[in-house]
Amino acid sequence: MELLWGDRVELVSNTKVNGRYKVNARWANNAYIDADVLGDTSLLELYFIDVGQGDGVLIVTPDRKHILIDGGYKRSKQPHGKSAADFVDWKFKKEYKQNTIELDAMICSHCDADHYGGLWDLINPDEREKKELDTTKTNVKNFYHAGISWWKNAEKSRFLGTEKDGAMYDLLTGKTSIKNGLKASASLKLQGEWANFLNCIVETDAKIERLSYNPKKNFDYLPGFEANQPTSIKVLGPIETTIDGQATLKDLGTYDKNTNGNSVLLRVDYGRSRILLTGDLNKKSQRHIIESLSGNKIELAADVVKACHHGSDDCSYEFLQYVNAAATVISSGDDETHAHPRPNIVAASGVTGFQKIENDEMVTPLIYSTEISRSLKIGDPYEVNSKDYDTADGKIDVLLTNEAKTNIRYKHTSSGALNPTDKSKTMNRLKVVDGIVYGLVNVRTDGHKILCATLNEGKSKWEIKTFYSRF
Repeated sequence: MELLWGDRVELVSNTKVNGRYKVNARWANNAYIDADVLGDTSLLELYFIDVGQGDGVLIVTPDRKHILIDGGYKRSKQPHGKSAADFVDWKFKKEYKQNTIELDAMICSHCDADHYGGLWDLINPDEREKKELDTTKTNVKNFYHAGISWWKNAEKSRFLGTEKDGAMYDLLTGKTSIKNGLKASASLKLQGEWANFLNCIVETDAKIERLSYNPKKNFDYLPGFEANQPTSIKVLGPIETTIDGQATLKDLGTYDKNTNGNSVLLRVDYGRSRILLTGDLNKKSQRHIIESLSGNKIELAADVVKACHHGSDDCSYEFLQYVNAAATVISSGDDETHAHPRPNIVAASGVTGFQKIENDEMVTPLIYSTEISRSLKIGDPYEVNSKDYDTADGKIDVLLTNEAKTNIRYKHTSSGALNPTDKSKTMNRLKVVDGIVYGLVNVRTDGHKILCATLNEGKSKWEIKTFYSRF
């Protein structure tokens, strides 16, 4: 097994054997590791999770606080049946050997299902009953959201609340706001699966708060991650405006422009390193952010950026120039109807990236995509062999070898689909996926040096790139 810089290692014995210690690391127990590669300094770790369609980012701070931002669609709406919940569950159960997931913060960047679904998987009692997770419980200390919410009333079955004079009203706030929106007697009710997700949130002990940045005030930080903390998390969006004493967000036009464009925008700082997390920002919202930041556009500059909206081309080139990232991570999704990432945005991310050349080789910019990093093991089925198959006439042996005449019935799930579709194909037209290496992108830093790594399945080794922060 090849470990990464910053991987957690548990000493089994303090006695060296041929210069090595016996340790537990990742899923391996009683392994041996060279003593000179061990250290006692934790790193800032970011895991850009391959959730299929959607986003999912787990942050682990050097003092071992855990923040989960988004989670992809819930697993039942994913073609591969996995969400960010499965990775977080693996992290706590297999690596930490804990039965309870402890999240210091859960953040929903905006109210689209391909972002909150995987969060819902972690706290939904129905999912626990299905025993999809190995841990037994998830504790969430704080839940944060962007404010824009799906509502319904007597006239409309699904909308985003009051829109007036270019502003969005009816913003969700804390736990009381959610409970009021869930009441059967409410004139303005929370709608659909978003309501079901929030109902699970209020059943937790989490403190609930809306995140935004008001240009007329000082920058806000995520509570507990202020500027005086080793890891600080600055809130740069969505941009809030106060009208007649009421907090509002900008009306960007259509529903999808408003949910995506009013995403939570965060910058994670540790030492000299900066990581920008952008949700599903679009061109209109990026232009609005640039204008609102005025003389503070340097706040957008970062070493690493999570690309906006899965690599959509609804993106401001000027915004990318201000970010000037050394590494871009695209959570690109699996839904072919979106065709993400778009080639012009991949190119733009490179052209606007921070360029560093050493020894006639390009160190940065680097572009990562979770979908590109994923790999599959594919096989050809050649027979169906079922011994002792139960029938009305008793047990029989079944052996089918004619691939062209053997029909296979299966369920096909499109990303985000409400229900799977029944399909049938002959065996000679099907492939078997007998292994998946998910396209997880690791980012780690000690505040100066930054490491990006993906797993190379063929070599069973990490593909590693390192560079240094410029801040």
